[in-house]
Amino acid sequence: MTAPGTAPDNDTPASTSGTPRSSRRVRHWLAGAGVTVLAAVLGITLAVRGGATPACAAPPTGNAVHKGKASFYDAGRSGGNCSFPGPPADRLYVALGASQYSGSAACGSYLEVSGPKGTVRVMVMDQCGGCGASKIDLSTEAFTKIADRSQGIAPVTYRAVVNPPLDGGLTFRMKGGASKYWFAVQVGNHGNPLRSVEAKGPSGGFRKAARQTDNYWTVEDGLGPGPYSIRVTDVYGRQATATIRMVAKQVQRSTATLAAPDAVRTPSSSPSAPPSPTVAPSPTSAETSAPVATVEALAGAAPLDNSAC
Repeated sequence: MTAPGTAPDNDTPASTSGTPRSSRRVRHWLAGAGVTVLAAVLGITLAVRGGATPACAAPPTGNAVHKGKASFYDAGRSGGNCSFPGPPADRLYVALGASQYSGSAACGSYLEVSGPKGTVRVMVMDQCGGCGASKIDLSTEAFTKIADRSQGIAPVTYRAVVNPPLDGGLTFRMKGGASKYWFAVQVGNHGNPLRSVEAKGPSGGFRKAARQTDNYWTVEDGLGPGPYSIRVTDVYGRQATATIRMVAKQVQRSTATLAAPDAVRTPSSSPSAPPSPTVAPSPTSAETSAPVATVEALAGAAPLDNSAC
């Protein structure tokens, strides 16, 4: 039995127009598909407006020049989202938007920023919550070197500093709460963005650590009581290895460096930038240190492909 005003699925029209029911089904399907497409478009639009991190996110690398705008802020004594013990000694730092901060992948790298008044070299230390893809937030000290503070926002161009000159070797800091059951280390004074960190304890081989958004690298089930060998590789294939101890919250300094001449093998598509007379900042005086024995500074891995971002 059929309800009033309807027809069986394989029958003729329920209306008097003579339109077959199958045609009505096609129209209904198309209407439904249109609603689905519209919902998808709206979802994408809302995600973009809501500031969702783009699927393709990567820190500035190579010789690509970015054009945008810069504002300024004061982080005080904080080390920013990168969880550093404090800002660099010269207080020349920058915060990047979510896509270029890239879940802490940009932490500890350097940018050369040019504005109306000049150029400044800054260390990536923070994430800027209100910055889009073409906006950066400089420290007050850095902003005044490239523009007048009265401008508030200034047009800039910026690029990665490839293989920046640094004082000393790699530094390491174990996170508070780290133990033989949970490994968490921060790597500093590396210059280029890092590609990977691997670690091993007294027994077993190297294990890949997972990068966290607070700029620590973790191995969830730990590596034992230490000491630990840490193998660090940057995005250009430079690699160095050092040894650290289980000493929480102290900066452990090494002589291992990613800048050793025999550790260089950069991609031809990403030539090194010429050295600048500006020297990268040393660790702040507030940092405490623990002795560290350097194991090696190895020749780099094979050149890496450019990021698709």
